Amino acid sequence: MWVNSFLTEEKFQLVMQEHTDYLLRLAYLYVKDWPASEDIVQDVFLSYYKKFEQFDERSTLKTYLAKMTINKCKDYLKSWRYRKQVLTNSFSNPVKKARNRLVEEDEKLELADAVFKLPLKYREVIIYYYFEELSVLEVAHILSISDNTVKTRLRKSRCLLKDQLTGQQWEVLLHE
Repeated sequence: MWVNSFLTEEKFQLVMQEHTDYLLRLAYLYVKDWPASEDIVQDVFLSYYKKFEQFDERSTLKTYLAKMTINKCKDYLKSWRYRKQVLTNSFSNPVKKARNRLVEEDEKLELADAVFKLPLKYREVIIYYYFEELSVLEVAHILSISDNTVKTRLRKSRCLLKDQLTGQQWEVLLHE
């Protein structure tokens, strides 16, 4: 039993290698800031390292880490650090504006842009369901909501996307 409750450096390195890219993308979808996303993922791995024995394998490790990342993202969005950043970005900062312009150019795909404009509770279900290709039950488990709530949010987010993308046919919007 002692061996199972011990996380070796090699095992931890493998976990980091396997999940870092996914968690970074996930964090970025929430906070829309790469440096903050990197900090959040680093905090997730630090928390996992300190409390790995709390992972009781009721879900996959990927789901467990994703849930931790989501919670840390939500905490970050509520934090003074984030609000202070928003306030300072509203004043001119040419370096940050240039970097943000580059990120925005990468996000110019109409569908991705429309998804990013959705409120967080609708955006996250769309991303998990369509981009991460998770089932309704998996999305419900990650977000700690019922499967019916996921279905309702998917339906509402599709309607919001249809309003934003009028006059165009999108396969993602036709999937019911």
